[in-house]
Amino acid sequence: MPSNLSDTTADWRARAAWLSTELNRHNHAYYVLDMPSIPDAEYDALFRELQVLEQQHPELQTATSPTQRVGAAPLPQFDQVTHSIPMLSLGNGFEDTDIVEFDRRVRDGLDTHADAEIEYAAELKFDGLAINLRYENGVLVQAATRGDGATGENVTSNIRTVRAIPLKLLTEYPPKVLDVRGEVLMFKADFAKLNQRQRDAELKEFANPRNAAAGSLRQLDSRITAQRTLRFFAYGVGLLEGADMPSSHSALLDWYSELGLPVCNERAVVKGAAGLLAFFRDIGTKRPQLPYEIDGVVYKVNRLQQQQMLGFVSRAPRFALAHKFPAEEATTQVLDIEVQVGRTGAITPVARLAPVFVGGVTVTNATLHNEDEVRRKDIQVGDTVIVRRAGDVIPEVVAFVPEQRPATAKPFVMPAACPVCGSAIIKLEDEAIARCSGGWVKCAAQRKGGLQHFVSRRAMDVEGLGDQLIEQLVDKHIITTAADFYKLGILKLAELDRMADKSAQNVVAALEKSKQTTFARFIYALGIRHVGEATAKELAGHFPSMDALMQASEEKLLEVADIGPVVAKSILNFFADPLNVELVEQLLAAGIYWPQNSPTEVQSKHLLGKIFVLTGTLPTLSRDEAAALIEAAGGKVTGSVSKKTSYVVAGAEAGSKLTKAEELGVAILDEAALRTLLESNVGANE
Repeated sequence: MPSNLSDTTADWRARAAWLSTELNRHNHAYYVLDMPSIPDAEYDALFRELQVLEQQHPELQTATSPTQRVGAAPLPQFDQVTHSIPMLSLGNGFEDTDIVEFDRRVRDGLDTHADAEIEYAAELKFDGLAINLRYENGVLVQAATRGDGATGENVTSNIRTVRAIPLKLLTEYPPKVLDVRGEVLMFKADFAKLNQRQRDAELKEFANPRNAAAGSLRQLDSRITAQRTLRFFAYGVGLLEGADMPSSHSALLDWYSELGLPVCNERAVVKGAAGLLAFFRDIGTKRPQLPYEIDGVVYKVNRLQQQQMLGFVSRAPRFALAHKFPAEEATTQVLDIEVQVGRTGAITPVARLAPVFVGGVTVTNATLHNEDEVRRKDIQVGDTVIVRRAGDVIPEVVAFVPEQRPATAKPFVMPAACPVCGSAIIKLEDEAIARCSGGWVKCAAQRKGGLQHFVSRRAMDVEGLGDQLIEQLVDKHIITTAADFYKLGILKLAELDRMADKSAQNVVAALEKSKQTTFARFIYALGIRHVGEATAKELAGHFPSMDALMQASEEKLLEVADIGPVVAKSILNFFADPLNVELVEQLLAAGIYWPQNSPTEVQSKHLLGKIFVLTGTLPTLSRDEAAALIEAAGGKVTGSVSKKTSYVVAGAEAGSKLTKAEELGVAILDEAALRTLLESNVGANE
């Protein structure tokens, strides 16, 4: 601390404020502008001075202090965050013709002249992890991953360690709420340094910068995240309150830059398909020299008003498109061909390869998809083959090089038994994929997937039993079947990694709560092949009890709506296995039950025969809740609009389903109208 600093609270406060401002300014210069303003040693000295000052006077420490980026103690798990506005994915284009067609669709959607040129914002498609940053009154208060688009993971403590992200926006008049959408990534040079540290510590290296960034951001211990140099680029907006929305996407990014948010300089405003393709080719030539990995570029209609006019289709905007770079290829040798057992029992031939660098990673394995594909491509052990990889796509063998096939090459032979559990491998006549017949009760390779399905939200809905926890339970031989879940105690759970007593109590409580379910959910949770949610509901509505379903003949099963010979045979095969019957009996003995008048079963028939389609976000009901209410009144919920559709229930940001309903003249309801219909006896006789 400077010797000339007098011993008064006002002077300490002023010095701390000055240090915070200076350190934030230097962070911005280094991580955002890529223009270091002082040597590292001087920065470190300022940082240490602020740390000491805050330790001596804790009241000086603020949430936006640079010292708060060092990380905190591990969290038991990530909380879930519901995005105010969904984080949608983008449609993809690969060929020039895809881009020309995209431009035509935009012009048609905006009803412009055939020779009109639309203004587009063109930018890079980063190979990182999408994130939403929420600022309230200019201060970073929350950060969440994209997740499934509607709900993500709360990674605020980790994001606070990323020095490229301002903890406070650089403005005197911040918006009340600003959701900044962008990408967390790791630069190539930082990735190389991280892997060198991993090698020095004799730890496993990361496969590529994207995996390193994603793994760093999803650390439960943010102190680990703080040790890794992550970057951030802003490229979109979610909710904005208390400020005017810029008129264009390019203006939005300019505003972000003024607020101190990192924005990539490799962007442009172009016109028409020709401008888009020129930008794509220009970036393609620059790609090897860029300090970060990209897997394509992104095009967006620049004017935000035009974006609103175009709207959305399904889960993607009509006004934007990702133009992906071609897959990268390399040649290598097939050392062996083995089979891998998937979570659904699918037997996949996998080529074990001599290591080859392709698509940004070293590849040693590549999928051959199925036995028919191996035969079609004539891939043999010993062949020199072409391997292709694009982005996160699993590497695949494209073809072998005929002139380099050795005399010792050996054709692939599908094994007769599962390499994991020894059960017979079977292949139905109408399927390309061979499968282990053991099921998840017998086969350890399928077990984790079956158990994860059993506790999933649409099945038994056991909150807190995530994939990682189930993997521990299986790997440590604590559980073998789903019935074992209901034998778990707090002490046993608390012994697991990253499980505190409170978390263990929550899991046990969630398991107890899950015992009261519905017949349809229970059927679905069993994981019977070909029996999805809709089929499970039909079965629950047709059979009065579990015993009746287990003893049903093929003829009885075929009486159920939407069930054909393939599904009927699958159900018969499932209950013909004594282990599956024993599982059902153990689950019921553990206390699982459902009321006679299950919420998913028909209680009132006034909507019988009516077909509903749900689209958009409803004000108070989730889609699952709305569907349950409709089905309880006798209606049926489907996923696509047709002439047979009776009603489309539309919420905010309804997409193509609403458009199609309007074209076909299908009745459209909002949530209030749906509730009125459900509460009345109107509908069946309309």
